[in-house]
Amino acid sequence: MFGDLLKRLTDPDPAPLPDPDARRALTALLVRIARSDGDYSDDEAGRIDRIVATRFGLSPFEATALRGEAETLETEAPDTVRFTRALKDAVPYEDRTGILEALWEVVLVDGKRDEEEDALLRLVAPMLGVNDRDSALARQRVENRT
Repeated sequence: MFGDLLKRLTDPDPAPLPDPDARRALTALLVRIARSDGDYSDDEAGRIDRIVATRFGLSPFEATALRGEAETLETEAPDTVRFTRALKDAVPYEDRTGILEALWEVVLVDGKRDEEEDALLRLVAPMLGVNDRDSALARQRVENRT
Protein backbone atom coordinates (compact mmCIF):
# COMPACT_ATOMS: atom_id res chain seq x y z
CA MET A 1 0.00 0.00 0.00
CA PHE A 2 2.81 2.43 0.87
CA GLY A 3 5.50 0.95 -1.37
CA ASP A 4 6.39 4.17 -3.19
CA LEU A 5 6.51 6.21 0.01
CA LEU A 6 8.63 3.59 1.79
CA LYS A 7 10.97 3.47 -1.19
CA ARG A 8 11.40 7.26 -1.02
CA LEU A 9 11.99 7.08 2.74
CA THR A 10 14.77 4.51 2.33
CA ASP A 11 16.43 6.12 -0.70
CA PRO A 12 19.98 7.22 0.20
CA ASP A 13 19.32 10.60 -1.42
CA PRO A 14 15.58 11.16 -1.01
CA ALA A 15 13.67 13.80 -2.91
CA PRO A 16 11.32 16.05 -0.93
CA LEU A 17 8.03 14.33 -0.18
CA PRO A 18 4.87 15.52 -1.90
CA ASP A 19 2.31 16.98 0.49
CA PRO A 20 0.09 13.87 0.92
CA ASP A 21 3.14 11.74 1.72
CA ALA A 22 4.56 14.36 4.07
CA ARG A 23 1.23 14.34 5.93
CA ARG A 24 1.34 10.55 6.21
CA ALA A 25 4.97 10.61 7.33
CA LEU A 26 4.33 13.23 10.02
CA THR A 27 1.27 11.40 11.28
CA ALA A 28 3.22 8.12 11.32
CA LEU A 29 5.92 9.81 13.41
CA LEU A 30 3.23 10.91 15.88
CA VAL A 31 2.02 7.31 16.02
CA ARG A 32 5.59 6.07 16.51
CA ILE A 33 6.13 8.37 19.49
CA ALA A 34 2.80 7.28 20.98
CA ARG A 35 3.69 3.62 20.59
CA SER A 36 7.25 3.99 21.88
CA ASP A 37 6.32 3.26 25.50
CA GLY A 38 4.29 0.16 24.60
CA ASP A 39 0.99 1.81 25.60
CA TYR A 40 -0.82 3.33 22.61
CA SER A 41 -3.87 4.75 24.35
CA ASP A 42 -7.16 6.10 23.06
CA ASP A 43 -6.13 9.49 24.48
CA GLU A 44 -2.98 9.45 22.35
CA ALA A 45 -4.90 8.40 19.24
CA GLY A 46 -7.46 11.14 19.88
CA ARG A 47 -4.74 13.74 20.35
CA ILE A 48 -3.13 12.66 17.07
CA ASP A 49 -6.50 13.07 15.35
CA ARG A 50 -6.90 16.60 16.75
CA ILE A 51 -3.34 17.58 15.81
CA VAL A 52 -3.63 16.44 12.19
CA ALA A 53 -7.16 17.85 11.83
CA THR A 54 -5.93 21.27 12.95
CA ARG A 55 -2.59 21.18 11.14
CA PHE A 56 -4.00 20.00 7.81
CA GLY A 57 -7.54 21.40 7.95
CA LEU A 58 -9.20 17.97 8.03
CA SER A 59 -12.59 16.89 9.26
CA PRO A 60 -12.64 14.51 12.23
CA PHE A 61 -13.42 11.63 9.84
CA GLU A 62 -10.51 12.56 7.52
CA ALA A 63 -8.15 12.90 10.49
CA THR A 64 -9.09 9.45 11.80
CA ALA A 65 -8.63 7.97 8.32
CA LEU A 66 -5.19 9.61 8.02
CA ARG A 67 -4.21 8.24 11.44
CA GLY A 68 -5.33 4.76 10.33
CA GLU A 69 -3.08 4.98 7.27
CA ALA A 70 -0.26 6.28 9.46
CA GLU A 71 -0.62 3.40 11.91
CA THR A 72 -0.09 0.95 9.06
CA LEU A 73 2.76 3.02 7.62
CA GLU A 74 4.48 3.24 11.00
CA THR A 75 4.64 -0.54 11.30
CA GLU A 76 6.17 -0.81 7.81
CA ALA A 77 8.39 2.28 7.97
CA PRO A 78 12.16 2.19 8.19
CA ASP A 79 14.12 3.07 11.27
CA THR A 80 13.42 6.42 12.87
CA VAL A 81 16.62 7.97 11.48
CA ARG A 82 15.61 7.61 7.82
CA PHE A 83 11.99 8.33 8.57
CA THR A 84 12.81 11.59 10.34
CA ARG A 85 15.36 12.61 7.71
CA ALA A 86 12.60 12.48 5.10
CA LEU A 87 10.49 14.80 7.24
CA LYS A 88 13.42 17.16 7.72
CA ASP A 89 13.84 17.36 3.95
CA ALA A 90 10.10 17.91 3.42
CA VAL A 91 9.43 20.54 6.09
CA PRO A 92 10.95 24.04 6.30
CA TYR A 93 12.96 24.70 9.47
CA GLU A 94 10.48 27.17 10.89
CA ASP A 95 7.79 24.46 10.86
CA ARG A 96 9.92 21.76 12.49
CA THR A 97 9.50 23.20 15.98
CA GLY A 98 5.78 22.81 15.33
CA ILE A 99 6.42 19.13 14.65
CA LEU A 100 8.19 18.88 18.00
CA GLU A 101 5.29 20.60 19.73
CA ALA A 102 2.91 18.07 18.16
CA LEU A 103 5.15 15.22 19.33
CA TRP A 104 5.26 16.67 22.84
CA GLU A 105 1.45 16.99 22.83
CA VAL A 106 1.18 13.26 22.19
CA VAL A 107 3.80 12.43 24.83
CA LEU A 108 2.18 14.63 27.48
CA VAL A 109 -1.48 13.81 26.78
CA ASP A 110 -1.49 11.33 29.67
CA GLY A 111 0.16 13.84 32.01
CA LYS A 112 3.51 12.05 32.32
CA ARG A 113 6.80 11.71 30.48
CA ASP A 114 7.71 8.06 29.94
CA GLU A 115 11.39 7.27 29.53
CA GLU A 116 10.89 5.63 26.14
CA GLU A 117 8.96 8.59 24.73
CA ASP A 118 11.44 11.05 26.21
CA ALA A 119 14.39 9.15 24.72
CA LEU A 120 12.79 9.01 21.28
CA LEU A 121 12.09 12.74 21.34
CA ARG A 122 15.70 13.46 22.35
CA LEU A 123 16.73 11.41 19.30
CA VAL A 124 14.21 12.93 16.89
CA ALA A 125 14.80 16.63 17.65
CA PRO A 126 18.37 16.80 16.31
CA MET A 127 17.45 14.56 13.38
CA LEU A 128 14.84 17.17 12.47
CA GLY A 129 17.61 19.75 12.68
CA VAL A 130 16.13 21.43 15.75
CA ASN A 131 18.62 22.46 18.42
CA ASP A 132 18.25 21.60 22.12
CA ARG A 133 17.12 25.09 23.08
CA ASP A 134 14.30 25.20 20.52
CA SER A 135 13.28 21.67 21.45
CA ALA A 136 13.08 22.59 25.14
CA LEU A 137 11.07 25.71 24.30
CA ALA A 138 8.65 23.59 22.23
CA ARG A 139 8.15 21.26 25.21
CA GLN A 140 7.62 24.20 27.57
CA ARG A 141 5.00 25.74 25.29
CA VAL A 142 3.07 22.48 25.29
CA GLU A 143 3.40 22.08 29.07
CA ASN A 144 2.11 25.60 29.57
CA ARG A 145 -0.95 24.87 27.41
CA THR A 146 -1.91 21.71 29.30
